[in-house]
Amino acid sequence: MSGLQPVEHRFAAPAGEICWFEWGTAGQGPSILLLHATGFHARCWDRVVAALPEGTHVVAPDLRGHGRSFRPDTLSDWGLIAEDIAALLRAIGHWPLFVAGHSMGGFVGALVAARMPDAVCGLLLVDPVLLPPEWYHDRAAEGPLDPADHPVSRRRNSWINADEMFARFADRAPYASWKPEVLHDYCDYGLLPTGDGSLELACSPYLEASAYLGNAGCDIYPLIGAIMCPVTVLRARTGERTSTMDFSISPTWPELAKQFRNGHDMQWSELSHFIPMETPERLAGLIIELAAKQQG
Repeated sequence: MSGLQPVEHRFAAPAGEICWFEWGTAGQGPSILLLHATGFHARCWDRVVAALPEGTHVVAPDLRGHGRSFRPDTLSDWGLIAEDIAALLRAIGHWPLFVAGHSMGGFVGALVAARMPDAVCGLLLVDPVLLPPEWYHDRAAEGPLDPADHPVSRRRNSWINADEMFARFADRAPYASWKPEVLHDYCDYGLLPTGDGSLELACSPYLEASAYLGNAGCDIYPLIGAIMCPVTVLRARTGERTSTMDFSISPTWPELAKQFRNGHDMQWSELSHFIPMETPERLAGLIIELAAKQQG
């Protein structure tokens, strides 16, 4: 669907306004829901969508606190993000959809599938932030952490324009491994105007930090049994992570796929956590292959 621009919509979710983008028309081809990662936005999927066949119907929302959707005080509860998406799906209909979610988006997609099994015919979890079950129990015992203490909260948050942001990131990890077109999309649609004439990140550093910390408070494993559809877990390279923010290595529990009723594990071991950014065309091929199987 190269060159096709999406239609921008706004949806009044119970908690606030959700911005979502739509390519194609429901009923004319496979319907796919794309859910982005922490700190990103819906238009980071543009190069994946461009590689999908003509006639594919795609819905991609800006998750709360990201892009042009409403900004809550915190993103510490990923369950609330899933509630927004469930409300959006109830409003737009066109069930069932095939859902592909990257990182936090994978977690949210799985949670939506558990809560609304009739709405989701298949799941592709792209290197989801789903850790071993015991991690959630151990982390809960530590108590809440302050996002202001997280290094992400100190990210630069004032920019002249998207070109400056691109030039700053282009030769730095992890962005240097991305397709340049994807980095342009991240920068072009990832900034919002401020009152002083500058631009700021659409997902503020504080909110992004609160999302990273929020994963600990939402243990999905008790709900996994409610997911009836086929689930493919696509993992990046494995190894010893040097820190919690080392995304050169997959954060996904290697045994995750075995926890689903109908789970399948895949690994693209030459890639980092940023699979949609590094190989959007290959990922698009996998999405359409899996969606075609489930939507017949």
